[in-house]
Amino acid sequence: MTPQEQAEESAKALEDAKAVDVKVYDVRGKSSLADFFVVATGAAAPHLKALVKALPRGAYRVSGDPESGWIVADYVDVVVHVFSPEARAYYALEKLWA
Repeated sequence: MTPQEQAEESAKALEDAKAVDVKVYDVRGKSSLADFFVVATGAAAPHLKALVKALPRGAYRVSGDPESGWIVADYVDVVVHVFSPEARAYYALEKLWA
């Protein structure tokens, strides 16, 4: 699976699990960390946990805590960020890649 396909599959899984405002950012050539970032919002801590469980298997690492408002799943070439509304507004990752 290509990184783009993995990003799209992750975004679809998040949308199917009722994530809000799912965005895929192509950061090839802009970031040495990954080729794609996927950003999504969940309603509350239990929803964040469910969103991460809905992601495709095979993440290199999953870090964060639903109670903190931010969980990140690292697939090496694709990094998925799942935020609470407050954490997403605070960290404003979209501004980095816009």
